Amino acid sequence: MILAGDVGGTKVHLALYQFEDGTLKSIRDQKFPAHQFANLDSVVDKFLGADGDRPAEDRTKIAAACFGCPGPVRDGHLKLTNLPWTLDSRDLVKSLHIEHIFLINDLEANGYGIPELAKESIFTLHEGDKDAIGHRGLVSAGTGLGEALLIWDGKNHRPIPSEGGHCDFAARNDREIALLNYLRGELKGRVSFERVVSGIGIKNIYAYLRDVEKLHEPEWLKQRLANEDPNFVIGTCAEDGSSSICFETMKIFSAAFGAEAGNVALKVLAMGGIYLGGGIAPKTLKTLQSGAFIHAFLDKGRLSPLLQSVPVRVILDDTCALLGAAAYAEARAAELSGHSERAASVHG
Repeated sequence: MILAGDVGGTKVHLALYQFEDGTLKSIRDQKFPAHQFANLDSVVDKFLGADGDRPAEDRTKIAAACFGCPGPVRDGHLKLTNLPWTLDSRDLVKSLHIEHIFLINDLEANGYGIPELAKESIFTLHEGDKDAIGHRGLVSAGTGLGEALLIWDGKNHRPIPSEGGHCDFAARNDREIALLNYLRGELKGRVSFERVVSGIGIKNIYAYLRDVEKLHEPEWLKQRLANEDPNFVIGTCAEDGSSSICFETMKIFSAAFGAEAGNVALKVLAMGGIYLGGGIAPKTLKTLQSGAFIHAFLDKGRLSPLLQSVPVRVILDDTCALLGAAAYAEARAAELSGHSERAASVHG
């Protein structure tokens, strides 16, 4: 078995996998609220422990584990970006009693997961040149903004982790300049793309429209925002057209998202496509298809014709990072042990 984890700022998603004919098959998975646990060890122990009629997992049967985490991993060590946890793969091996444990960036995990996805798990937002081969880019808006470069080596796409979501927000028009100035005041200085293109960003844009542009916030919406997840409410009300301030919020969000996706496409020459990951894109397909995203994506001056040929695809499967973490764990453990779980499932 392979243990995989997708560690986010809001939740920790864990899963056990096995291989059947070379393909990853889920045994079971479970999500945990990250803020309810002091560390990753306790989340894993909860997942692998006995639960009701289910006995505790036999950890000797777990060949390897990998966790995709927000933040830069250095020599198996990292301090998470959106959680007060510090992780070290060597410490995890000792505490979890699993021989091979790896930590990789969460977007790196998503990058490894893309080849494992079924065709129906990918939605094409912009066709581009669907037959083109080359580097890819991955831009994931969720709790924060993650980015990765998927470098084509002639046979495979090799994910290169990045912290590009923390680069400076580039305002492109008068409205975005006003938003930038508002956020500079609120944040007491520098504004990154993550402050606009993320769950954090959606709330920031909404506050700007309410407080600066004075767009009307009806009482029913104010009540919903106070009692429900604000991002869910804003996104839903934008999609169904029930609120003009929510619609305008997601319009600005989509344009900034598209602009940054186009920036990544230019930086890596992503002729193999741009992939949109994270939790926001699959839930706001109608908004992303409304035009603001693609217009901003293509609006690159003399390089606009180049962007026309770059496909843009939305990852619909929220287990992409888990699949990638599992694939990475198996491949690295096979290098170290000489035994491949994937190969054995095909030839055994």
